[in-house]
Amino acid sequence: MKNKIGHIAILLLVAINAQAWGWWPLPMAEPDHNRDTLWYVGGVSAVSSSGTQAPSLLWHNTDGEISDLPHGGNIQLGIIKPATRPNRWFDYDFGAVLSGRIAGSQLSATPKEIKGTGYFSQLYAHVRLYIVDITAGIKPMRLGPGDSELSSGHLLFSPNAHPIPRISIGFERWTPIPGLFGYVEVRGGLMHGWLADNSEIAQGTLLHYKFIGGQLGGKLPVNVSYEFHHVAQWGGYSTVYGDLGNDWNAYWNAFMVRSGGTMANDQINAQGNHIGFQQLALDVKGEGWKVSAYWQCLSEDGPIHFMCYGRNMKDGLWGVNMTQTHWPFISGFTYEFLQTTDQAGPWHDRDGVVYGGADGYYGNGIYTQGWSYFGRIIGSPLLSLSNNRVMAHHVGVKGDIFGFRYRMMVNHADNYGRYGAPKRTRNTAFLLEVKKVVPQAWNLEFGVSLAGDFGDQYGNCFGAMVTIRKQGIITSW
Repeated sequence: MKNKIGHIAILLLVAINAQAWGWWPLPMAEPDHNRDTLWYVGGVSAVSSSGTQAPSLLWHNTDGEISDLPHGGNIQLGIIKPATRPNRWFDYDFGAVLSGRIAGSQLSATPKEIKGTGYFSQLYAHVRLYIVDITAGIKPMRLGPGDSELSSGHLLFSPNAHPIPRISIGFERWTPIPGLFGYVEVRGGLMHGWLADNSEIAQGTLLHYKFIGGQLGGKLPVNVSYEFHHVAQWGGYSTVYGDLGNDWNAYWNAFMVRSGGTMANDQINAQGNHIGFQQLALDVKGEGWKVSAYWQCLSEDGPIHFMCYGRNMKDGLWGVNMTQTHWPFISGFTYEFLQTTDQAGPWHDRDGVVYGGADGYYGNGIYTQGWSYFGRIIGSPLLSLSNNRVMAHHVGVKGDIFGFRYRMMVNHADNYGRYGAPKRTRNTAFLLEVKKVVPQAWNLEFGVSLAGDFGDQYGNCFGAMVTIRKQGIITSW
């Protein structure tokens, strides 16, 4: 009798497991025919331009690899093992890329006028166990939706600054909720980072980051998603304020957006420099094509309402990205509109009344480096600490014409400085980039980029960048 009961239980478990993929359709249910590969990568680039700095679209969103000085260059060498087994229960990747950057204000600069630095642009390991992702090290972050090659820059984490050293755990891919047949998916994560640039005021600043999101639709042709992200700069030491709180209690205050610390500002508001970010996206897809529309907004003060309703709703990034694979000449198109001029109004408080405005995106009075890393804004490069009230239009197109891969971008920004220090400037920027792999030249990839700025924000300038890159497989298994 006991044997029969045991057999029946085993059969029930097998039957449940066989049907599990219907109500929990994970990628691991699909066949895995990929191979793991180890790649070498190397490249050099050289920039020369007129004006007092290089054209903005040559150095925006380059992971900090290209200097904003008029003349410079970069060299990279490393190995990368990409994640190539999405349908396997276990996958991993790692990378180690060493970069050297040199730049000067003029071609005939003396050694004292030349700025050179060496660093790891990538040094990380990532592993996925079932649906859980764990990452440690220096790895570039790419947050969707849209196309990071064509975008003006994500409002929270764009590829503008150097990648931040971090440890993180979470569900990076959209993951179905069990029992809902894949029509409802979630993603989320938790990260601890080190802002190792050390400004003149704050050293040893730490970074807390978490996010959660939900998506409806699954394999349907229409998906709707919403995400909430929270970052906080906390801890470290200030030459003005001393110890900024580096213990477990300070971390918990940053995590919970709770007041604390020793300074009056942190005791009244919250300990650390906090930014709330929200994103609403709509994806429509078919065979070989996809259209994504998205809206992003920032909150520097509480309370935080859905998509900044009632406070910062006038501000944000509105964008649409279209991709298709049927016709290679134009494979991607992006249009974005950015507005950050309102910031919940011009007054934080006035005549004894707290309005909660003048948010000063990316800025902070204690962490004077603000939302930046090694001098580059971590969010949208169209904003800066001295110019965070901006209205801009941005267009990007890319494709492949007989093996010549091209990318074109143009944007126009009307700038208003910041509340308390208004300054009206304008800038129109353009970029034309062409790359091609030449088999006859050892499969080297050659690239030429032409760019320029016109206006009184950066001054009129024109420049060019030449790149030579080489990559290949070391081994596979």
